[in-house]
Amino acid sequence: MNAFTGTPHLIRLILRRDRVRLPIWILAITALVGATASAITGLYETPEEMAGYASTADSPATRLMSGRPDGLDNVGAITAYEISVSGLVAVALMVTFLVVRHTRTEEESGHAELLRATVSGRHAAMLAAAVVATAASVTIGILDAVVLVASGLDPGGSVLHGTVLAAVGLVFAGVAAAAAQLTSASRSALGIAMGVLALSFVVRGVGDVADNALSWLSPLGWALLTQPYGAARWWLLLPLVALAVALVGPTVWLTAHRDAGAGMLHPRPGPARARGSLGTATGLAWRLQRGSILGWTTGLVLGALLMGSVGPELDDMIAANPDLAEFFASTGADPVSAFLVTAFGLLGVVAAGFAASSALRLRSEESAGRAEAVLATGLSRTRWALGSLTVTVVATVVIMGLIGLATAAAFAAASGDSSSFGTFTAAGLALTPAVLVVAGLAVLLTGWLPRYSSAAFALVVFAFVQSYLGNLLDLPGWLSAFSPFWHLAEMPVEDFAVGPAATVLAVGLGLGALGMVGLRRRDLAG
Repeated sequence: MNAFTGTPHLIRLILRRDRVRLPIWILAITALVGATASAITGLYETPEEMAGYASTADSPATRLMSGRPDGLDNVGAITAYEISVSGLVAVALMVTFLVVRHTRTEEESGHAELLRATVSGRHAAMLAAAVVATAASVTIGILDAVVLVASGLDPGGSVLHGTVLAAVGLVFAGVAAAAAQLTSASRSALGIAMGVLALSFVVRGVGDVADNALSWLSPLGWALLTQPYGAARWWLLLPLVALAVALVGPTVWLTAHRDAGAGMLHPRPGPARARGSLGTATGLAWRLQRGSILGWTTGLVLGALLMGSVGPELDDMIAANPDLAEFFASTGADPVSAFLVTAFGLLGVVAAGFAASSALRLRSEESAGRAEAVLATGLSRTRWALGSLTVTVVATVVIMGLIGLATAAAFAAASGDSSSFGTFTAAGLALTPAVLVVAGLAVLLTGWLPRYSSAAFALVVFAFVQSYLGNLLDLPGWLSAFSPFWHLAEMPVEDFAVGPAATVLAVGLGLGALGMVGLRRRDLAG
């Protein structure tokens, strides 16, 4: 027996348990690529149409979301420009959830201890998760290349595009594996891995908007700079693969130097006597979630500061580009406001990820058996759930307000204009109803379909796709309406609309109320 004994059996176990979830991820990402490629090849068929796209693509908002618009002189480059970022983020999320679920979550639930009691080595679970994540990433890369070639795009560029997707999957599988060794809670491990992904996106986005070397500090930046249908920088695959390989050593070392079930970052011992606030449902929920709330808040505020600091530079960038200046003059659009609409939308979708994660704390406490111990006291299910959801709602409102304030503060510091504090703060808070709809959906699934409660994140993914690719994919109105953000006014370009905001908020509260009914009626997991 050695440290890797039992790996093939664990690989089959992972594939058995994810026989539905993993194919959905792979097919959804492939379908997104195929739909985008089909739409673009039908829209841009002549050199004049491609030149028209290139002349309007170089805006701060598109740079933030899609990268630098270099070499957009063919339909393949346009397709890659539209789909690459969303594809890269989706693959990174897929492998992150997969690796953490089959490593740290298994240890936290006690399942890993049962497996280790059999003939299973110390590194077997980590290697099995890494092998499946690698296989899933490579499968997506192959299907991506096949779909792009089938759409009539250059085979060489299509293969490079698919290879880049697979390489980014390897990188973030390594990030998730390392994060799983640091903490003793799966939620914390996901927070670390997601934070790395968010930081990579923000650093790349700010570097592309400011057109400086900051993009070269992000693995997502390396992926976009490969330019599959343009410069075709195959050599940029080397740092991606090197980073993935470099993460193996620390992960193996951390796995070998920690106790099973524990993390390298040990939680500090608590005081001998608990505070009085822990005797309440809200106080307990705050104590359990304060670390996660602090992490999400810090990341979103830093992102808002970066977005706000870039805004004042946009006028100079547009003034240096006559074609872009002529485009905005013809549309009458304010480029700074258009960029901020995109920035607020992106930060709002990320905040929705926090809301889903926070609301699903109810399910994780139930699955771990801690809810049963709490409810064995005089605390009712309703009070227990309301205490946790109160923390979720208050934290969401505070985070959205801080996003607006941070954006305004950075914008004022960079431009010297402090008149936008009220407008930007309102723009952040105006997205709160949509964020709470995601939390409400998480509660609804927890109450009635607890096994599928994590499907609440699907709404977060759809909201991102709708806001980013909705116009390109020509999504029908009835489908776009499933995104709660689609109904709200795009501040600061548009004025705040009370009616849609109140309706979306009512939907969120209604979903939460229905979820509470289901939670009271069903048996707890035990």
